[in-house]
Amino acid sequence: MGCLKAMAVRLGCLVLLVLAALLGWLYRERLVDWYQGLRGGSAAGAPRFVSPGPDDLERARLTLRRLAEPGGPALAELGAIIVAPDSLNGGWDSAENDRAVIQLLDTVLASYSIDTTKIVVTGFSMGGAGTWHFAAKYPQRFSAAVPLAGRPTPSAAGWKLPVLAIHSRIDEVVPFGPTEARIAELKKAGVHAELIAVNGISHYQTFRFAEPLRQAVPWLREVWKK
Repeated sequence: MGCLKAMAVRLGCLVLLVLAALLGWLYRERLVDWYQGLRGGSAAGAPRFVSPGPDDLERARLTLRRLAEPGGPALAELGAIIVAPDSLNGGWDSAENDRAVIQLLDTVLASYSIDTTKIVVTGFSMGGAGTWHFAAKYPQRFSAAVPLAGRPTPSAAGWKLPVLAIHSRIDEVVPFGPTEARIAELKKAGVHAELIAVNGISHYQTFRFAEPLRQAVPWLREVWKK
């Protein structure tokens, strides 16, 4: 059975498995309608996004080529089903986004043959913050969390889920320090928590996070053995 990646994507500033973000962009109008429906809105009144133009598609192709060198997209080995909702209003901890993501996850679970012991939440930047949020609030829904360049939740109290954080030491948008401190705190509490600290990558060089993210594959397989 495939394993599921639950994600939140906005091209550029919010990316969960960057490849998913680019593919999602190509079908963005359809995804916006579906996601808006889950949030209880009407399609007619939903915020709409124009279809990507030639320049958008060329940027997508360029990033896809970068992600494919070397060895293909970072988590391709897992053969995962990728679910990539887009936050339309506010952060991922807002009530409407929280509710919609869980409803979307339930819809996918009801529609596909999913190994529920191998569901992972991951995301980049704002999606990384969302990863910390959903992993903290719904540990029973996921087997692990892999936040990238995301700000941790305010408190680590009651944290249960294995977590592999990936963060650049020179991140100029989301500081490295809070992530480093949170992983150390979780380790001290006996949680399976690891940090991949990368050097020389700015927050906006998302394609350069593909190689560090690739290291999550063996880590996840070890988590799933336990």
